[in-house]
Amino acid sequence: MANIIDHLPEVEGDEMIYVSKLMESLSDEKASRFANAYRARRKDPQLILGTCLLGFLGFAGIHRLLLNQIGMGILYLLTAGLCFVGTIVDLINYKDLAFQYNRGIAKEILSYVK
Repeated sequence: MANIIDHLPEVEGDEMIYVSKLMESLSDEKASRFANAYRARRKDPQLILGTCLLGFLGFAGIHRLLLNQIGMGILYLLTAGLCFVGTIVDLINYKDLAFQYNRGIAKEILSYVK
């Protein structure tokens, strides 16, 4: 676990457990390359929370667009976050939305690093 703390101190919770399992088989050089690429492409859960809150100001769906969920983002924009219900649900699940996105990014980066 020290490997991930050295390379990605900002990662926490389930994301830290997941990424540490991916990184445990990497050499220090590859772990460093993985960490740099992952840090550049991951989405911080606080960013998702902040952009989700914009849905209550009339800009619903920005967080979905950031997560490359283009269809849902456009749907939220056109329907005021599915009449705010979808925005409220996403507000509750913002950490899971970010983790799902980051998990996919981690797998993609790992395939390039190995």
